[in-house]
Amino acid sequence: MAREFAIAVDELQQDQAVRVVIDGVPVAIVKDGQGEIHAIGDTCSHGAVSLAEGFVEGDTLECWAHGSAFSLKTGIPENLPAFEPVPVFVVEIEDGNVYIDPTVTKVVK
Repeated sequence: MAREFAIAVDELQQDQAVRVVIDGVPVAIVKDGQGEIHAIGDTCSHGAVSLAEGFVEGDTLECWAHGSAFSLKTGIPENLPAFEPVPVFVVEIEDGNVYIDPTVTKVVK
């Protein structure tokens, strides 16, 4: 599968997440405080709720329901109750648009 259009960059607000669904895959798109754009799986690994409804703090996205904060760079939860990571997708910006291939995740080392 090739990359797919996710959202226009100018639709993103700093330190807020937006939920998009790309080929059936829910993704949270976040423009952090430094202006960097991230894409992580939008389903909390602990409670199966939308992470995009949560809170962006620094380089994490916190689940509104249970408080686990997931790294925007790695998808790894930084606190309990979640202990399983969420996927992090490669983001490509072209002509003011965000593109993501929901079948390709970043390799975290």
